Amino acid sequence: MRWYEPFLYPFSLLYDGVTRYRNDMFDTQKKKSTEFLIPTVVVGNLNLGGSGKTPMVEFLIESFRDKYRLATLSRGYGRKSKGFLLAEPNLGPIDIGDEPFQIYSKFGKDVIVAVGEERVMAIPQIIFHNPETELILLDDAFQHRYVKADFSILLTTFQNPFFKDKVLPLGTLRENAKGAKRADLIIVTKCPASLSRTEKSFFEAGIRKYSEAPVLFAGIKYGNPEPLFHTDVKTKKKVILVSGIANDSLFKEAAGKKFEVVETITFADHHRYTLADIRRILEMVKNHGEAMVLTTEKDAVKLKDASFHEYLVEIPIFALPIKVDLEESDSQYLIERITKTVKDKAYIREI
Repeated sequence: MRWYEPFLYPFSLLYDGVTRYRNDMFDTQKKKSTEFLIPTVVVGNLNLGGSGKTPMVEFLIESFRDKYRLATLSRGYGRKSKGFLLAEPNLGPIDIGDEPFQIYSKFGKDVIVAVGEERVMAIPQIIFHNPETELILLDDAFQHRYVKADFSILLTTFQNPFFKDKVLPLGTLRENAKGAKRADLIIVTKCPASLSRTEKSFFEAGIRKYSEAPVLFAGIKYGNPEPLFHTDVKTKKKVILVSGIANDSLFKEAAGKKFEVVETITFADHHRYTLADIRRILEMVKNHGEAMVLTTEKDAVKLKDASFHEYLVEIPIFALPIKVDLEESDSQYLIERITKTVKDKAYIREI
């Protein structure tokens, strides 16, 4: 036990009580959840920090963009704007948030990207502006119970599973672990490639204390570095790592396996880059003439901001793409469950 935990316990108890009361209000229908005719799929977590929600949303986009007209909806954490917005070419991360901008940059031709703090108010606006929408993916909305989701995916990391965590501020849980009972499917993310049957059984047993939902296990896989500006620039053996994500340990580990890391710059999650940061990066590149800059996809969309272009365009800078790594059988199971949800909703609309 950490020496300061006894001082945090009363606050954790209070926070737990408040969130339990709120959930009870929804469970007993004293607070109203709204269900929509368009099927909605929630991707969320119980813990604070990076659980791989954006890669999972991107996996779902890639799985369903050829089947349905998709829309994604998130709060747009870290943006300076407020209210409902549809992503457009003239909007950047500061307008719609880091993750929505990343999704729009990669899938803007295939998916409608929207942000709005009040999802229950934003969904009708998505439908109004895009009546052909057939499936809405709600990013980080597991606690947003004003929307009654048709299918809820709960993510928890291999490194910090929710059943071993504690409620804020003692731990990182946004609500009591019993909230997992609302999930239709639980996915343990960021698993090592060599996950054993014994380890899987341990996680399944821990989860079963709180939920009867099916459990899947997903790793992450990094692709080849992609240049931010010039497609003909070649990678180098030495790299300067730049990241501003919730947990960059796996990013550092992956980079260390492929390259020689000579410098590391770590910012807080959702860091808003400044010219001072850019100059710091440039100085490191100058000091290591044979090194390139390697960053995350999330940071790359911010570093490509027009105000930094003249400074960064001349240096070798790459993003390391990340994807969810599910076994084929698990991938098919997930796709079949969501496909059934969409078909069931379509049947209800026809009645």
